[in-house]
Amino acid sequence: MIETGKKPAKPEWIRVKLPAGNEWQHVDAILSNYGLHTVCDEARCPNKGECWGCGTATFMILGDTCTRGCRFCAVKTAKIGLPVRQDEPEALAAAVKEMKLSYAVITSVDRDDLPDRGSGHFRRCIEAIKTMSPDVKVEVLIPDYCGEELRTVLAANPDVIAHNIETVPRLQSVRDARASYEKSMLTLQEAKHRGARLTKTSILLGLGETREELLATFQDLRKIDVDILVMGQYLQPTPQEVPVFEYIRPEIFVELAKLAKAQGFKNVVSSPFARTSYHALEASESLQ
Repeated sequence: MIETGKKPAKPEWIRVKLPAGNEWQHVDAILSNYGLHTVCDEARCPNKGECWGCGTATFMILGDTCTRGCRFCAVKTAKIGLPVRQDEPEALAAAVKEMKLSYAVITSVDRDDLPDRGSGHFRRCIEAIKTMSPDVKVEVLIPDYCGEELRTVLAANPDVIAHNIETVPRLQSVRDARASYEKSMLTLQEAKHRGARLTKTSILLGLGETREELLATFQDLRKIDVDILVMGQYLQPTPQEVPVFEYIRPEIFVELAKLAKAQGFKNVVSSPFARTSYHALEASESLQ
């Protein structure tokens, strides 16, 4: 990893594809019709063009306002989130059916202002999708739930439980102070202990981590039996977020994937634009 205090120039391999064709407009129309949010828009994901062009999207439930303020994230924040939309599970299930999805990914903002932090709403959303479309597999990217919160989500029988550690222990200050490496590890460990079929996490590269720190993190994740690892380049969404420390070359992503696979992960997705839900179906389908 490069050790430099200079702001790096954006390299030629970082090129975001604009939405093309008619499929992304079809996805946009369905989402608008049901009044749904996606992490693709709210977090300014670089893969929107590709994913929406393929007819896929990662749904973001519990509103578009997060009660936490991570320094790398563009989602708007407030002490209190929006009122929970009671018909959202049914709207989500209808959208999944209309989009003819075989694999649905659901994530959310953090809702520390709710008694159950939104875990019950996650359960209702999963159940609604599986009731309306029984063959659809559901992956959920959850906050740092534990105890009853985690039991509530698992009771709906999701196919994949994902939770992001985001970065190595030394750099956890880019996250909200209420989050931590240890809490995230406990969420992933408890999910597996309570019977999650597959667990998954993601690391953003280019925040200043070293290879040695990454290898140690791989080992920590395998000790708690995390199945799927995703690694992608951190891209500063707006000038308000923490700047990129380094742009990682594509061949380094390939090299890191090999090192991670050697640690025993069942699947590793590693490329500059990789995100937790990027190619989620491909990352999990061979492991079901």
